[in-house]
Amino acid sequence: MIIGDGLRLQEFQMAAQIPKPAARQLRADARRNRERILEIAKEAFTRSGANINLDELARQAGVGAGTLYRHFPTRDALLEAVYRSEVEKLAAAERKFAETMPPIEALRAWMLLFVDYIAAKQIIAPALNTLIGKPSKVFECSGDQIKGAIRALVKRAIESGDIRPDLDPLDLLRALIGVSNVASAPDWPQSARRLVHILIAGSRPII
Repeated sequence: MIIGDGLRLQEFQMAAQIPKPAARQLRADARRNRERILEIAKEAFTRSGANINLDELARQAGVGAGTLYRHFPTRDALLEAVYRSEVEKLAAAERKFAETMPPIEALRAWMLLFVDYIAAKQIIAPALNTLIGKPSKVFECSGDQIKGAIRALVKRAIESGDIRPDLDPLDLLRALIGVSNVASAPDWPQSARRLVHILIAGSRPII
């Protein structure tokens, strides 16, 4: 079948189905906006606590308030998204470090990153506790991912001979979390980072 100027119907239909560049660009912009909002939100929560001004946060992220609320309809949704984002970064980092670093250095780098994760959780966790029915699911999911990551890293370090075989991976996590729970000084993350190096040294095989 021919249409007007000779364009075949089938060709016309195929042309109509070709994605418009503007649509693809819009999706990319939306993704960048979401990532930018999460980045600024984490900084704001860490600096000022959970009771931040969302309109001001949108301004700092360089987006309109409507854009922020479209991605995160409520403050609780934003808090949970920031927390989940941090856990996803930890899981991704384990894979990246394992592929690009020697086993012992991969473990060290991941533990240092975990200190940053704890700092973010210190601020976000109290607000998450106000979400009825949701916090337990959020923390349960994140806990499984974190335990899985450090177990994989420790296993590689044991197999390479860098770590003694009787080490319990969760002991490393408990030590770092313990420092954060008892520390009252604002510089506790620096102490926790020093502890990482001490723990790595203490986990070496006994000669």
